[in-house]
Amino acid sequence: MDIKPLILVIEDDKAIRNFILATLKTQGYKYIETENGEKGLAMIMSYNPDIIILDLGLPDMDGLEIISKVRLWSNTPIIVVSARGQEREKVEALDSGADDYITKPFGISELLARLRVSLRHIYRPESEPKACMSEFILGDLKINFEKRIVSLNNEEIHLTPIEYKLLTLLSRHAGKVLTHNFILKEVWGSMIGNETQSLRVFMASLRRKIEKEPAQPRYILTEVGVGYRMADE
Repeated sequence: MDIKPLILVIEDDKAIRNFILATLKTQGYKYIETENGEKGLAMIMSYNPDIIILDLGLPDMDGLEIISKVRLWSNTPIIVVSARGQEREKVEALDSGADDYITKPFGISELLARLRVSLRHIYRPESEPKACMSEFILGDLKINFEKRIVSLNNEEIHLTPIEYKLLTLLSRHAGKVLTHNFILKEVWGSMIGNETQSLRVFMASLRRKIEKEPAQPRYILTEVGVGYRMADE
């Protein structure tokens, strides 16, 4: 029997909430909804949803507070809904424990793509976590983690140690947005502000080696003002 995941939508904008619910219903997802944060927290504890879609600007409490509270006891994927121009809030949400975000206004295809990414993280067998993958394949790009070999169109590519660390970090989190701070901590062990420029330089160099058109990347996507995302489909 095909068991559909349960999705909790916490959004106070009625039009956006109805749009999300209509999309979920059309795709056969089960869902519950609320327009305020306190009730949302209660529903998370009562219903234990598989995915949470959360608006940051709720009338009764800050969405960031909800993320922080949920992360104390649950790893349930949280997809944040935010307005354009809220880059700082997006970064804070991701660094606080949100898994992904969608920027208003958004379409059906983008919403469903973000849900698919979250579902893959939920249902990946525990015996095959991404951290233990032996290889990563996306289009013509292949990474052999055991041999530390990266190839494109079956031709090996030489990467510097930093470029390799960046590529493997992104690939192990494929589909998820990684903030500048997260990448800096994982690769360099720090998140000093002025190192963000160094990150951009290394990322540009990496793209020149793996992307056919670096200005229109196929693999490493830029999330403006936030970070980077490795494509996964």
